Amino acid sequence: MIRQFIWLIATIFVSFWIYSLIKSIIKKQENKIKVQKIIAGTANAKFESLKNQIDPHFLFNSLNVLSSLIEENPENAQRFTTSLSKIYRYVLEQKDKELVSVAEELAFAKTYMDLLKMRFENSLSYELLAENIDAEAKVVPLSLQLLLENAVKHNIISEQKPLCIKVYLEDDFLRIENNYQKKDVLQDRQGVGLDNIINRYGIITNRKIKIEQTESLFIVKIPILTKQISIMENVNYNQNNAYYNAKMRVDEIKRFYTSLISYCVIIPFLIFINLKYSSGFQWFWFPMFGWGFGLVMKALRVYGYGSNWEERKIQEILKKEERKQTWE
Repeated sequence: MIRQFIWLIATIFVSFWIYSLIKSIIKKQENKIKVQKIIAGTANAKFESLKNQIDPHFLFNSLNVLSSLIEENPENAQRFTTSLSKIYRYVLEQKDKELVSVAEELAFAKTYMDLLKMRFENSLSYELLAENIDAEAKVVPLSLQLLLENAVKHNIISEQKPLCIKVYLEDDFLRIENNYQKKDVLQDRQGVGLDNIINRYGIITNRKIKIEQTESLFIVKIPILTKQISIMENVNYNQNNAYYNAKMRVDEIKRFYTSLISYCVIIPFLIFINLKYSSGFQWFWFPMFGWGFGLVMKALRVYGYGSNWEERKIQEILKKEERKQTWE
């Protein structure tokens, strides 16, 4: 009776151990999949989020302008609505692109400035100087529109203090400058538009946007990108990956030592029970070697001596996902 009871306990113990091992393997694979999804999706999600800010941001500000026009000049409001529909169509078409040609962006900027002229009339003037533009020259979509909108939003505009905006090529940059007439109510905020452009450029190129400010001028220089260069890995990506991997490794080490302590406590107990009550059949070898083999394999994985082909394959895939083409 005692022997049967011991066999029952041993069977339950081994079954529980096998179940725990299988569950641990499944959980580990699920964690690997989570790592892949997190890392592979980080940069793409961030870029998509930044692009999606453009649509409501543009519409909100345009409706504000239209609202003002309806009260001040109904005839211009009607023309504004027609032009706005054309411009908004361009916004919808271009906002999902990674880059657009400088020529396209300048043409759109002219249309957009004409639209603003309906609102501000003689209080606003602009100058677009674009000669001998390289057909391959590219910029982030709607960057000019956001910068022009930023200038209008953050500066005083009146007939006494007109806003003058100038856009022209300077070396390998597109320079946008305006006379600096800051609205005090906005304090030192740069605005959503400028932040959006800086962040989007930061994702696709190493080249930085230059911002200069004097007492009389506010200048933004956006890089003109002409060719794709080799690979740059997103920094946020690597930080997320490093943190997640470190956390996973700490968890693995903790689980290993928990299993090791359990092994050192339970196996001697099973040996004692076996030799004391049923020494004729030494069944303790089964859990000792089975559990011990699993413990050895776990130690090899934790301390890097094992051949974990799944991990290597996942890392190989992740490296391809992490990499992206940058521009200069």
